[in-house]
Amino acid sequence: MLKFIPLLIALLAVTVPAIAQERPTSSGSASNRGVMRFDTNKDGFVDRTEWRAGQEARFKQLDANGDGKLSPDELVRRPAGATGVLPTDAQNTRQSRFFQRLDTDKDGFVSLAEYMAEGDRRFARCDTNKDGRINTEECRQALRR
Repeated sequence: MLKFIPLLIALLAVTVPAIAQERPTSSGSASNRGVMRFDTNKDGFVDRTEWRAGQEARFKQLDANGDGKLSPDELVRRPAGATGVLPTDAQNTRQSRFFQRLDTDKDGFVSLAEYMAEGDRRFARCDTNKDGRINTEECRQALRR
């Protein structure tokens, strides 16, 4: 059980901020934040195709130098609007472990295939009813397990 704690922490570090950002708009429709930002057909759910397209787009966004792989700095870099506050030692440790977990071939980079494999694992975890579609509530339920 203890060996799964770093995995859970890394998953929460990546997923919770995206879910926490999600708020209904004034019209009551789903937001374009969190997991629902991948809902391209606006049906209120993200299917596996939408999820994978979103993950590929995110990989390309993170790949600052366009070399087709993510360095540790590219994967965990701070957004342009960051506060300028340096991460704590605990945050650095979590980020390092997350990178190491994604870098399955241990070459010091995360390839698109490695990144997509992690995305597939996250989708499967959120798809609690196994219908091939996820939404914010399903992901919240998955995080509570």
